[in-house]
Amino acid sequence: MTDPDSISQIWLEDFIPGAVLTSPSRLVTTDDIDAWAALTGERHPVHMDDAFARAAGFRGRVAHGLFSLALIEGLKAGLGVFERSVIASLGWNNVKFSAPLYPGESVHLRLTLVSKRDSSKPGKGIAEERGVLVKEDGTEVVSGDHVIILLSRPD
Repeated sequence: MTDPDSISQIWLEDFIPGAVLTSPSRLVTTDDIDAWAALTGERHPVHMDDAFARAAGFRGRVAHGLFSLALIEGLKAGLGVFERSVIASLGWNNVKFSAPLYPGESVHLRLTLVSKRDSSKPGKGIAEERGVLVKEDGTEVVSGDHVIILLSRPD
């Protein structure tokens, strides 16, 4: 495991609107879909039954939309640059599910740093980032604007 103190962090002062970060790719599997269904209890047949999903117009089983949204956070965490600097999520806005995600497809995160401002509490700011989960062919799966509390650089 990497020592969190050795990873370069993006603190409030380092958060540059317009900057774009890209994660490594991650392969989505049927095991991922099954695990998400087991975790959440959401077992709609479009996610669990190939025949049902095909009859509904899909190529086969599709990943849950909220699984795709959660992948944005997981891939962002994998970047390591917000492990110690982000202390809270204030919510997601403008979430859009644009395309189905199938087992066997690889996706990556494109994270755009959108805006920041100081908060009323010293040493903290409010920042907005736009996360987009992207397939290898460039198709956007899900996107949304995430508002976070970001710490200032420690003394």
